[in-house]
Amino acid sequence: MSTLADVAALAGVSKATASRALSRPELVLPETAGRVLAAAEQLGFVANRAARQLARGRSGLIALVVPTLENSYFTPVIAGAQALAGEHDMQLTVAVHPLAHPDELVAFERLSAQVDGFIVVAPRGPDEVVAAAASSKPTVLVDREVAGLSSVVADTAAAFGSLVTRLVDDGHERIVYVGGPEGSWQDAQRTEAVTRAAHGRTSLVRLGPFPSTFAAGVSVLPAVLEARATAVVPYATAIGLGLMFALGDRPASSRVVVSSERMVVDSLGLVGVPAIDVDGDELGRVATGLLLDLVDGRGGAGTERAQRRLPVPVRWPAGA
Repeated sequence: MSTLADVAALAGVSKATASRALSRPELVLPETAGRVLAAAEQLGFVANRAARQLARGRSGLIALVVPTLENSYFTPVIAGAQALAGEHDMQLTVAVHPLAHPDELVAFERLSAQVDGFIVVAPRGPDEVVAAAASSKPTVLVDREVAGLSSVVADTAAAFGSLVTRLVDDGHERIVYVGGPEGSWQDAQRTEAVTRAAHGRTSLVRLGPFPSTFAAGVSVLPAVLEARATAVVPYATAIGLGLMFALGDRPASSRVVVSSERMVVDSLGLVGVPAIDVDGDELGRVATGLLLDLVDGRGGAGTERAQRRLPVPVRWPAGA
């Protein structure tokens, strides 16, 4: 295995100079940094990835910022982002910053000094706080749109609207939408979509706001029963699972359809349950691709930021 001394010898510099060229290239002449980097790459020196990034004035690190680690929705998004980052010789780190208050910007700025860019999931933060956080480094938002910032959104709002339309077509006369956390951007989008789909066609009851938790789903059962719902569209999978658990083997449970995600429907062998199928892996990959373009200057200052919406299919029970 090659050592720093081998790199220094091949580059014709001292070991100290080689170390500076790999860790702090701004402290040596550009031609010296180039020779050291070339030597490191030729020898397969273990620090060559970091050296390449540092020689370009970068850390080689991007951060994916989520509001919490308790929501399993973020898991495939993180996986997809990490996979694409690795394919481009970048490292992904995950940090928790809800960005709900301006006070959080101090900690966010500390992280900003260590990374080349951000993928930010901030469903509840005010636009001005999110924009301020994104002002220091290239940033791509996930499942949120703010003017002037690049973003990728899984178009669950359209899927929820399609779901309600189909439920009405299938004869459901009382549909409940269980809303998400207060201030959630996606919840506002979904609420508008289900309201528009139900308008003039069926009775729609909107409950919430609720956190995206199993406990919230359990707690909403009395309100669902009071509404005499025949179908429930929950904001989040965890809410739906809690409601299904609370319904249990009650007589009413056989008459209430609670939509869920494909993995849950398949894993539990649920019959007659429509499934919303968000591809979190793709969401993470697309967001990372947009961010790498920004970091590399392919979407630099003065260019129009990309705001992409990815289609979200709804899968219906066989024969339905």
